[in-house]
Amino acid sequence: MEEQKEYSVSEISFAIKRCVESAFSFVRVKGEIFGAKRADSGHWYLSLKDANAVLAAVCWKGVAANLPVKIEDGLEVVATGKITTFAGKSNYQLVIEKLEVAGAGALLKLLEERKQQFFKEGLFDADHKKPIPFLPKVIGVVTSPSGAVIRDIIHRVKDRFPSRVVVWPTAVQGEGAALQIASAIIGFNALKEGGNIPKPDVLIVARGGGSLEDLWAFNEEVVIRAVYESDIPVISAVGHETDTMLIDYVSDLRAPTPTGAAEFAVPVKTELEAQIKMLDARRINAFARYMSLLKERLEGLKRGIPNLSQILADFRQRFDERTERLKSNMKMMLDLKKKDVSGIGLKPYYIQNLIEKKEVQVEHLRARLESVSIEQVLRRGFAWVTDRHFKTIYDATKAKRAGELNVRFVDGIVKTKVAEERDALQIDLFDNE
Repeated sequence: MEEQKEYSVSEISFAIKRCVESAFSFVRVKGEIFGAKRADSGHWYLSLKDANAVLAAVCWKGVAANLPVKIEDGLEVVATGKITTFAGKSNYQLVIEKLEVAGAGALLKLLEERKQQFFKEGLFDADHKKPIPFLPKVIGVVTSPSGAVIRDIIHRVKDRFPSRVVVWPTAVQGEGAALQIASAIIGFNALKEGGNIPKPDVLIVARGGGSLEDLWAFNEEVVIRAVYESDIPVISAVGHETDTMLIDYVSDLRAPTPTGAAEFAVPVKTELEAQIKMLDARRINAFARYMSLLKERLEGLKRGIPNLSQILADFRQRFDERTERLKSNMKMMLDLKKKDVSGIGLKPYYIQNLIEKKEVQVEHLRARLESVSIEQVLRRGFAWVTDRHFKTIYDATKAKRAGELNVRFVDGIVKTKVAEERDALQIDLFDNE
């Protein structure tokens, strides 16, 4: 009997290793993750299973850090890599180089789990959302530099209210897209005021439509947290109106489309101009109504002020009446004195002379009294100046303070307004009565 070749354990292990690695140097394996564990070194050790079998797997630290999918139990994935053996335990395993979520159902399940997680953390709370500025000077856009999205945004902004648009170009799908989008948001926030690149007043994170897998970058944790921590208000515009990504929950405002985001970012200039004209017309009309109301009130106050001419006429009539009474009483007194003297039969010359002198004195007094009456003074060309309350003004200082004066002449009263001009007193006529 021919003797069979003898192998060492190492020889057979390496032979199997070469056989397996040459036959399965590149494979895609679909399965559900379970038993996932991260070692202190940063490497991940896990298993992929289906209904009938289990496959051990490992993902080295450098690869795991750049995976678009978080390794977690229960997630159905498609792992790409190579099959190798581990001689220390006579095991074979898959060395993962790429990891994708398998199927829309698994993606939706992962999406819901992340959504609930972020809800619990408060990342979607309404009180954290910032208001969108009414008229931003600079709009920052995070999107692909090519394609219809950026052209639509720029065109819409130009049509509505031309503003400066600064684009931070990023990938919007595929491996590394989420990290680029997050870095752009963080980068815009890090810009300094007054720098060479202006800091935006609002950000638009946009992408056109696509499948759930295509839009998955906008569900990644790194993007969600970058939007949450942004000091600049963020408008999300990802996919079509029916697509809802996690970025839509954390952003300050969700737009149904990229074009809609541009409409939310700036108002329509022509509408603002029309509104300004309308408000200006309302202001002019309101001022006119206000002045009309003031005029009506002044007219009412004017009707309530007593007629100065009538007041002066009453005083003039009283003065004339009392002057006549004085004359009459003086004459009556003199007549009585004459009767008294005649009654006793004494008509000496000196008494008659005394009476005549008294009559002359009385006449002089009457003449002097009449000469200093208001009527006579006014007839000589003088005027009687009073303030608006008919108190007599005696000097220019008080006249300047009074502002408005009533000047009575012999034939009527003139209302005047006083203004100081250099060292002179300027009187402007504004009403005659």
